[in-house]
Amino acid sequence: MKNELSRRQFIQKSLGAGVALAFLKDLPELLMTASRGMKLGLVTYQWGRDWDLPTLIANCEKTGLLGVELRIQHAHKVETNLNAAQRAEVKKRFADSAVTCVGYGANFEYHSPDPKTLKENIDGTKEYIKLCKDIGATGIKVKPNYLPPEVPREKTIAQIAGSLNECGKFAQDYGQLVRVECHGNITQEISNMKAIFDQVTEKNVKMCWNCNDQDLLPPGLETNFNSVKKYFGDTVHVRELNVGDYPYQQLMDLFTGMKYSGWILLEARTEPADRIAAMIEQNTIFNEMIGKSKKK
Repeated sequence: MKNELSRRQFIQKSLGAGVALAFLKDLPELLMTASRGMKLGLVTYQWGRDWDLPTLIANCEKTGLLGVELRIQHAHKVETNLNAAQRAEVKKRFADSAVTCVGYGANFEYHSPDPKTLKENIDGTKEYIKLCKDIGATGIKVKPNYLPPEVPREKTIAQIAGSLNECGKFAQDYGQLVRVECHGNITQEISNMKAIFDQVTEKNVKMCWNCNDQDLLPPGLETNFNSVKKYFGDTVHVRELNVGDYPYQQLMDLFTGMKYSGWILLEARTEPADRIAAMIEQNTIFNEMIGKSKKK
């Protein structure tokens, strides 16, 4: 509903500030049960890159993609340089719309053997976690991106996991999730993502499945999926559901089978002449796939 209160406003008005604070501390555990089923949203990677914030929200409302993961350095200009009033305005724009600000899609990574570079990425993550809280989002997307060949693989994996734990612990005080995208030429292989998450101890650090070709490596999609599904949070990235050879129907079957109730976020890569029509088409395909999954 257009005038629907934001989650935080609802909690504060209904339960009082003290209970609201307790709710926010339990946010990671509650997120997966708070919604009624899978929903399609948008990552502003390509199709939303040149829309200012009012246009982005309006276009998501038109197309039924009612959740959005904002990307860094895009035309909506939701960045850490916003002052308190500007952040409050972003939060209000979402709260007054039908669109949920799912979170922020950042490029922070934690594999560098250079301590200064690593610290810059961790510190940057923390600043954007503060931004996420201020605009009413529920988490930040980050990524592992590489395993430097000059460093023992197990050392870098431990470093990435340790960095995620540090960011996750920080994010808890802001009621935020740290969503770790399966990303990077080597790190996106599910076995390596599992090795990282086997060392993650913070409950609000979650894996974001990313629909990479590497998901299909032996022993195959279903086995790879099942090996890490306990680490999933409330976001998944997909590309166009009717483009390429990725087995999206099988993926939706797997998510339906585990009663996943988070966001499926469209990280589109093509350049359609009419993005609004393309978004509507993707939403239609998505709903058809979910319908088929539920019948199986």
